[in-house]
Amino acid sequence: MAITLDTKLKDIMKNPAAVEILAKYFPDFTTNPQLKLGYMMTFRTISKFPQAKQFGLTPEILDKVVEEWAAL
Repeated sequence: MAITLDTKLKDIMKNPAAVEILAKYFPDFTTNPQLKLGYMMTFRTISKFPQAKQFGLTPEILDKVVEEWAAL
């Protein structure tokens, strides 16, 4: 299954390579205690939350993440 911005977080977290990419750009993301609250949301939705910027999720970084996911 291809990982895109429209993939739900719970599905992204099932793919170790995709999680590794997230951890590369957002080291605290995968250990955040609130992570499971977003499991039913797509990564596109999560990226629009103001809190996403606290993790360094900028449009430029998001483009890099998506590019790496596409290469999986």
